Amino acid sequence: MATSRTPGMLSTAKPSLPQQAGVQLRVKTSGSPADRLSQSRSMVLQDPVLQKPVTRHRRNQSQHDVLGSAVGAEIAEPLLRGEHLNMTRILEGGRKLRKNWTSVWSILTSEQLLLYKEEKKGSKADTVQLCGAVIGWTMDKSSRKNVFQITTSTGNELLLQVDNYSTALKWYDAIKTAIHASTRADVGSPLRRSSSTEYLPRHGSLPGRGSASPSAKQRNSINRRSINMFGSSKLKHSSSDSSDRSGVKNRLKKFIIRRPSMKTLQEKGLIQDRVFGCQLSTLCEREGSTVPRFLQACVDAVDKRGLQMDGIYRISGNLATIQKLRFIVDQEEPLDLDHSQWEDIHVVAGALKLFFRELPEPLFPSWIFQQLVETLRIKEDQQKIQAVKKLVQQLPPPNLDTMKVLFSHLLRVLAFSTKNLMSAQSLSIVFGPTLMWTEQDAGNMAVNMVYQNQIVEFILIESRQIFGLDRK
Repeated sequence: MATSRTPGMLSTAKPSLPQQAGVQLRVKTSGSPADRLSQSRSMVLQDPVLQKPVTRHRRNQSQHDVLGSAVGAEIAEPLLRGEHLNMTRILEGGRKLRKNWTSVWSILTSEQLLLYKEEKKGSKADTVQLCGAVIGWTMDKSSRKNVFQITTSTGNELLLQVDNYSTALKWYDAIKTAIHASTRADVGSPLRRSSSTEYLPRHGSLPGRGSASPSAKQRNSINRRSINMFGSSKLKHSSSDSSDRSGVKNRLKKFIIRRPSMKTLQEKGLIQDRVFGCQLSTLCEREGSTVPRFLQACVDAVDKRGLQMDGIYRISGNLATIQKLRFIVDQEEPLDLDHSQWEDIHVVAGALKLFFRELPEPLFPSWIFQQLVETLRIKEDQQKIQAVKKLVQQLPPPNLDTMKVLFSHLLRVLAFSTKNLMSAQSLSIVFGPTLMWTEQDAGNMAVNMVYQNQIVEFILIESRQIFGLDRK
């Protein structure tokens, strides 16, 4: 039955109809069957234009890079409430960045880390997505203590740091837990290219996973070299691929078996023995002495030109010049520390300290450190001196003789303390961490540093009795 609809009839429709599915009615005046068929097909669902629902999963959220902006965004319940941390980015979009430490107000949720520039509601925040990220402690990326690094799923890197170790450990453990939880919960999410908003297909283009869309097939044909890491766990290889892999393995085995020894490479001059970073015993054996020649040359130069220099061993020399000196020594080129290019005695003093810091094992081996700490608790001075002397006498000759040369030199520096302003305490602060360290966790770092300084100061003051030095 054909009917004609008037504006009055449309006004009596249920008011909830537009909110349910956005149905559009087209008015037809003709009553032919073709027109009625056209009318029935005209009742189509349009794309919804209503308010976008709030997403509950990170795959439906913004596809911005890992460090994006979030202003007033609705976040999950925080795992850790706000706290001030120091943050710097070091790699973003494949480009290295200069470290620029800033204090940020940090909030950790189950899926992301929010970094605010200031502690205010509604302020702008940088968002670090934790799914697929990697976290770890680092000591070579910054000279600061308690630094850990977060590498995101897109390859961006940032450093977080706080002076208090317990606070740093709390945030490290919480972020690590959140990374593992969010990564496990998001195993089925699509992969994203680094520095791009394009998502890679994960299951749709694999056999047995359903057909992919035409646009996805076209992208797959273009990017056939992309490796699907989360596809089928069992990859099928042809017999030719297996034979190729077998051939590579055989060639690698032959190469490893036939590789020349370290001694052969040294005899041919392909690998040269170095001075910096070499074991003290190995270096002394190679030079045929119990005290490294470079160390003796530095001591003689400072004795000659630096005993009265203000802040000797405390003031740092030019780092580039120190590295140049190190290169010349490692290449075993002729060295004259009286040359004009080494005129700054702080460069020679800095190279001496660098030599001790580069030793694979400290001048005071790790095994003796805890025993020296115990001797510090002895109250009677003479008994304490004898206990330290007994421990020192157990060291190998290169360690013992090098200590005698070094502490005898530091006594001469101490004799001019009124001019160089270097007291026994100042020298111990400089040489404590340089001459001894232990394999311990970062939580005892401050305590061990106090012991290092106290041990070096005591040995320096009592070095004549401990090492049997001449009192001249």
